[in-house]
Amino acid sequence: MKPTNPLKKFFEKLKLGDEKGRNQNRSHIPFRLNFLFFVIFGLFVILVTRLGYLQIVNGDKMKAEIKSSTTITVKENAPRGVIYDAKGVALVNNQANPAITFTRGNMMEGKDIRDLADKLNTLINVPADEGLTTRDKKDYWLANQKNLEAAEERLSFKEKNLDTSNEYSKLVDKVKDSEIQFDENQLKAATIFKRMNAASALSTVFVKNEGVTDEELAVVAEHAADLPGVSTGTDWDRSYNDDLDGSLRSILGDITTEKQGLPAEEAEALLKKGYARNDRVGKSYLEKQYEEQLQGKKGEYKVTLNQQGNIEKQQEVKKGEKGSNLVLTINTEFQKKVEDILRKHFQSLVDSGVAKYSPGAYAVAMNPNTGEVYAMTGFKHDVNSKTLTENTLGTITNAFVPGSVVKGGTITAGYESGAISGNDTLIDQPIKLGGTAQKSSIYNKVLGNQIPLNTVQALEISSNAYMMQIVLRMLGVQYQYDMTLPEIASSKEMYEKLRKGLAEYGMGVKTQIDLPNESPGLVNDQFGTDQAPGAGNLLDLSFGQYDTYTPMQLAQYAATVANGGTRISPHVVKGIYGNNDSGGLGSLQQEITGKKLNQVNITPEQMSIIREGFYQAVHGTNPYTTARDLASAKLDPAAKTGTAETVPDGHPDVNTINSNLVAYAPHDKPQIAISVMLPNLDEDHDDTNKAIAKDIIDAFADTYGVQ
Repeated sequence: MKPTNPLKKFFEKLKLGDEKGRNQNRSHIPFRLNFLFFVIFGLFVILVTRLGYLQIVNGDKMKAEIKSSTTITVKENAPRGVIYDAKGVALVNNQANPAITFTRGNMMEGKDIRDLADKLNTLINVPADEGLTTRDKKDYWLANQKNLEAAEERLSFKEKNLDTSNEYSKLVDKVKDSEIQFDENQLKAATIFKRMNAASALSTVFVKNEGVTDEELAVVAEHAADLPGVSTGTDWDRSYNDDLDGSLRSILGDITTEKQGLPAEEAEALLKKGYARNDRVGKSYLEKQYEEQLQGKKGEYKVTLNQQGNIEKQQEVKKGEKGSNLVLTINTEFQKKVEDILRKHFQSLVDSGVAKYSPGAYAVAMNPNTGEVYAMTGFKHDVNSKTLTENTLGTITNAFVPGSVVKGGTITAGYESGAISGNDTLIDQPIKLGGTAQKSSIYNKVLGNQIPLNTVQALEISSNAYMMQIVLRMLGVQYQYDMTLPEIASSKEMYEKLRKGLAEYGMGVKTQIDLPNESPGLVNDQFGTDQAPGAGNLLDLSFGQYDTYTPMQLAQYAATVANGGTRISPHVVKGIYGNNDSGGLGSLQQEITGKKLNQVNITPEQMSIIREGFYQAVHGTNPYTTARDLASAKLDPAAKTGTAETVPDGHPDVNTINSNLVAYAPHDKPQIAISVMLPNLDEDHDDTNKAIAKDIIDAFADTYGVQ
């Protein structure tokens, strides 16, 4: 047996292993390649299928999406609606002006806008903005690339590593004053740049909207291809009737400018409604109250962008629509007459010195059945001047102590509490409570005098004592000289019970007129202190010597009595109208009516007693009948006068009189209710308030042909 060679055996195994490995590779490699080819083929099939689906099934949708990335819809403001008076006379209109606009591309940078501003400055004349600030000039200077690089060289290493906004702020600081000493032409270019740079991406601003000439419109259109985003258009300004009197002008209100844009306190809410930040909106009174109706519907433009994101062209696709129009309840002719009546009488008081400390005079006339305001006007003057200035808005914002005009409300509180039930008789006599000064009717100040009066007579001659005794009955006590009232007399509960009767007519609560910033008057909350005993204040409240009310509140009170007890909200807008084909007043869209706020909670019989008291205040035969001067008015009126002892603001040592009046006419079928307030006169001048009321009633009869 031959010995085995180990080395030979090793090489034989190695050879066998190599052959085996080659055989295995030959078997595995084709399988791996085949699997790889299969995967690639599968992916290719999926890709082809997906592309086919996108092209064939979703082709139109994909084209629209591609198009939407280069075609943007932008909106342009439309003119606001017109405001007309009750006879259709335009009070507020729109003055159309040709304009040059700029719509900013979504890729435009400051340097692009500067180049565009410089180019546009050679084509049109934009006067330099007087309000151009140092920062505005520096922004313009930095928008030049060479200037920007020069400023960047001035930054420290630390400043260069700040975030973008802080770095730019440092760049602004590095601009030298000598570098922004612009000549007139540069100031014009900087003005254009400022206006254009204020636009956000794809929003439109006016480059020039005043004094644009036909030549400028033509040259901009001619160079449109070289002025991306610049176009011609139309702007508008609010214009006011040349014959518009001052009192109506203040009621109409104002709108913001494009520069002011949305008021900060309302911006969030308006943006959600689709407004842009630079939109002009109503900021006061009717323009604000009816903003939603007056604001026009924006036009739409398709803006095509190039690959750099700049605007290539824009095309109108939806024309804007002028806003809806308002027609007022106020007849300009009658408003002017009421204004002249009030001015004449108040000027006479001021000239004579009687109204030296008076803050103003006010009058309101309204329809007692619908709440339509026929006229509202007011005047004020400075203590050291005899010149009157218009203050119509004071009829809803200024409140004064009313005096005895409120007694219909006190009687109502008496009815509701059961203190009186009908035309009850009470004794008019001076009222003296322990620890308080005597309170009495103006014609009966002698202790011991006792005059029996029923409810109608108490209104006719304006009995303070009658009203105070209603309150005593509400407290459950009978009057005795120098008596002390129960503790409940100083309670909030008793004040609220009395005020409820007043509030049902609109006194001490908002009238809900369709104008913003209305005052509810001042409802005092001192129910009992050493300086102001609650019991005394409660009695003062009963005859109008404690709380304060606005002229509009007293007019609503007069209207509520006139119509038999329905409190209706006053309104100065009669209807909202569309536009006809020529842009004028179109058809009625919405009628505005006074809202029924509440019904006075007494019986028709009790209301008729109050109305009879108002009638007898004009037609009664008692020597102390308070409003007899009105009996000669063209329409047969009913009324209630009121005087209140007051102290003018800023003059604590001066004693004055508020002389007020409410009335309605004709008394049997009322068509007008009015209030007149003459606060802080040096002496009682109720003859003046009656003269004003009579003249207003006569003017109403003449204007509206009422008999």
